[in-house]
Amino acid sequence: MRTIETTNIPVEHLEALEHFACAEVGPELRDVLMSVARCIRDGEGLVTVDGHATLTPNQVAERLGMSRSHLYKLLDRGEIVSHRVGRDRRIRLSDVIAFEAERDHDRRELAERFAKQHETRSGAIDEIADLL
Repeated sequence: MRTIETTNIPVEHLEALEHFACAEVGPELRDVLMSVARCIRDGEGLVTVDGHATLTPNQVAERLGMSRSHLYKLLDRGEIVSHRVGRDRRIRLSDVIAFEAERDHDRRELAERFAKQHETRSGAIDEIADLL
């Protein structure tokens, strides 16, 4: 993991990066560049991480905001891939990121279902009323 200092980047360079991101590249790279620009504007440092880096269960539990015992249950069920180093477990960062993305997708989907629940219920009531 490496932290890149961003406080000395001139505003003109930042504006040029944003202009390039909006005008010259595809949507995937634009999102990356705009996220970088936003971090720089907010005065945050940038951290680069090797996607093949491995983390301890303690680090993963902290990152995911859960207890280690809950994380071990997920590891035992295979919901997060891990491998053993001696008697200890290690989890690849890329597997943690994939789990986070899947969890976020599932949460959004559940929220959408709850949001549409009223519409579905109203539609069912209307259909039943039409049948009577």
